[in-house]
Amino acid sequence: MDLAAANRILFNQNVVDAFGHVSMRNPADLAEFLLSRNMAPATVTPGDILAFDLQGNLLGGGAQKVYMERFIHAAIYAARPDVHSVVHSHASAVVPFTIVKSARLRPVCHMGGFLSGNIPNFEIRDYAGMGSDLLIRDFNLGQHLADALGKNAVVLMRGHGATVTGSSLQQAIFRAVYTQNNAQIQSAAMALGEVTYLSDEEALAADVANTGQIARAWDFWLSQVAP
Repeated sequence: MDLAAANRILFNQNVVDAFGHVSMRNPADLAEFLLSRNMAPATVTPGDILAFDLQGNLLGGGAQKVYMERFIHAAIYAARPDVHSVVHSHASAVVPFTIVKSARLRPVCHMGGFLSGNIPNFEIRDYAGMGSDLLIRDFNLGQHLADALGKNAVVLMRGHGATVTGSSLQQAIFRAVYTQNNAQIQSAAMALGEVTYLSDEEALAADVANTGQIARAWDFWLSQVAP
């Protein structure tokens, strides 16, 4: 199944480690989404995939251990009918942009065109107070995160990581990989001096061009993780 492979791709591309998760809408029922049981992404197999409703409830019974932050996925799917896949990661190149107030994640190369506009940074303190563990542990917090995401492709999460969306599983994986890559390039450029960012028009044109090439990246990454 592609979703199991997507987990391994994210690990292979250094977007996730033992933590992080990726989901997709259930093609057979768009009011459900598919997500693996609670485990390290690199070890996910098709038999580990579970179904959930858009409140984050496990469907089909059983006593499987599930991700605490499944509500990230549930709330975004409930709020965004256009989203068909969600990736949540703690990508190390991205986290600095969630905690340095003067550093805003912006597109610096054509592969990051989808990062145009004002990428929001979710502040959990506004909803869970000063003593939370920064995790999205319930549907209410998930809704606040979805509100912060708005119509954007990506929402940062202060001191935590990022959540990336796509209209397909392949697009979400592509965006998660290049969110990490863009952040690495931007950090390196900022250390050198003044940065020239993509204009909104350049970012839009690049995003359109790249969207037509997602299958090329997906097929290559898939070949690297195929059993």
